[in-house]
Amino acid sequence: MKKIAVINDLSGLGKCSLTAAIPVISVMGVQACPFPTAVLSNQTGYETYFCEDFTDDMEPYMEQWKERGFVPDGIYTGFLSDEKQADKILKFMDMFAAEDTLILTDPVMGDDGEVYPIYTEALRRRFCELVKRSCVITPNLTEALVLLYGKEKMKTVWKEFQTITGQERLERIEETGRKLAEEFSLSAVVITGVDQQEEGETVKMGNLVLENGKCSWVFAEKAGGSYSGTGDIFASILSAGLVKGYSMEACADMAVDFISASIRDAVKEGTDRNDGVCFELHLGRLVR
Repeated sequence: MKKIAVINDLSGLGKCSLTAAIPVISVMGVQACPFPTAVLSNQTGYETYFCEDFTDDMEPYMEQWKERGFVPDGIYTGFLSDEKQADKILKFMDMFAAEDTLILTDPVMGDDGEVYPIYTEALRRRFCELVKRSCVITPNLTEALVLLYGKEKMKTVWKEFQTITGQERLERIEETGRKLAEEFSLSAVVITGVDQQEEGETVKMGNLVLENGKCSWVFAEKAGGSYSGTGDIFASILSAGLVKGYSMEACADMAVDFISASIRDAVKEGTDRNDGVCFELHLGRLVR
């Protein structure tokens, strides 16, 4: 059975990070091997939470995996709290990533034209190093611009994006994806969570898939607002599909179908956004 080392935090409440990744990757027929970066009582969107940082425990964890002869087919890394933690992940790559190991990086740094409080230039540089070692990355548009330009220029370019609409905006985002692929020598770039609205139509959420030089878009009607963990679910589906040899366009189609159904149930049940989407009953959609 294929194995993926899943590097992320674990939240007891709020279906995100490892809590979301493990069932999604498992149902796709791939063994999810969790590598926790922190353990939280609940994810950080809630008013209060307990967090036990695992940064200092990551190397002994790695050493035990090395002693067991662990060889992953894939590595998926998500949220990292600071550059010190990112350095541990770079060391993990040195220890476990073989020439044929397929790496997916979700460079979690910001959204909607703003960086998250964890952001530093040092963390951005580390993410750039991780991206260079990756086959596929799954940034949102803000993160794509941060990788290319850094925080300050990102804000300027983000404002420019807000002045254009329709096909022109999609083409500019495709250009951004091509720049990322070229600069970091990537096989595939998937830019997630792009709002798109034509005159007289409902708002759609788009995902750009650039794979081996070819661009395609996967859209779904936007409904229910923003929920915790949807980005983690999306990246998990892509990471499992990557090691199984699926195209990233096919994986993005699967992810959009799965997440859309899960959001519909969350809206119907009145689920709080911090609790995440109701994905459990839809896991069968991912069986191939």
